[in-house]
Amino acid sequence: MVRRALGQKRVGHLGTLDPFAEGLLVVVVGRAARLAPYAAGWKKSYAGTIRLGSVTATDDRTGDVTATSDEWRGLDIGRIRAAAAGLTGDIDQTPPAYSAVKVDGVRAYRKARRGEAVSMPSRRVTVFELTVTDWQGPDVAFRATVSGGTYIRSLARDLGEHLGCGAHLAELTRTAVGPFRLEDAVPAQALTPAHVKDPGLLVSDLPRRGLTAEERDAIVHGRPLVAQETDVGTVALTADGGLVAVGEVSDGKIRPRLVLTDA
Repeated sequence: MVRRALGQKRVGHLGTLDPFAEGLLVVVVGRAARLAPYAAGWKKSYAGTIRLGSVTATDDRTGDVTATSDEWRGLDIGRIRAAAAGLTGDIDQTPPAYSAVKVDGVRAYRKARRGEAVSMPSRRVTVFELTVTDWQGPDVAFRATVSGGTYIRSLARDLGEHLGCGAHLAELTRTAVGPFRLEDAVPAQALTPAHVKDPGLLVSDLPRRGLTAEERDAIVHGRPLVAQETDVGTVALTADGGLVAVGEVSDGKIRPRLVLTDA
C-alpha cells in the first residue's frame, strides 16, 4: 500500500506488529530506510488487555489454549499491580516460541509450526512502565513502555506465571514509537506524499553539525572533515536545515558513514 501511494520501491518499518495487534507502524521509505538502525533502540508504548487463567501456544489470543486455571478468581488489583511491578526495569525475557527470533539460523515460528520443540534464549530488555489500569476479571487492562526488542506477549505470559494462574495477551495497540504518536498517524488508505516527514527525525537523538557548502560537497563525495571539539561519536550532518549524512568521528576526522543526498 505504501509503495503504491508514494511511488517508492524501498519501504521498511521500525518494528512490525503481530497480525492481531493494532496501532502505530512507523514506515521508512526511500533512502530514509537506511536510517532505520539509528532508531532501533527507541522506546515503544502500548495499551492492551491481558487475559488471566488461560495459556496459549503463541502467548496471545491467536494460539491454541494449552492450560487453564481458575486461580485468577482469588486475585485483586493490588496483587496484580504488585506482580506487574516485578516485571519492570532491566529484566531477562524469553521471547515467544512463535516469534521471528532466529534459533540455529531458522525463525523460531517456523520450527514451532513444524511441531519442533524450541528452546528460546533469553534476552536483556528494559520495561520502563507496566501499569495496570483496570481489572475486570479475568481481564487486566494495562499500558506499557518498553525498549526495542521487548515482547509484550512475553510480559503477559510472565505476569500469569507470577500470579500462578497463567495468562495470554488478548488485545494490543501500539501507541507510540520514539517521538511518534498514534494520534498523529495516518490511516494507510489515506496516505499521500504530503504525509512523509523529514528523515532527520530518525536521527533526532544524535548530535548535529551544520555544514558549509564546501563541507557538504566534501561529505557527499565521501571525503572526511576535520572534527571539531564538539564532534563525538556518531553525528548527524546537516545543510540548509536538511539531513545530508550521518558521520562517524575517529582520529580527529568525521567520515561519512551514510550519505542521503546526491551531489
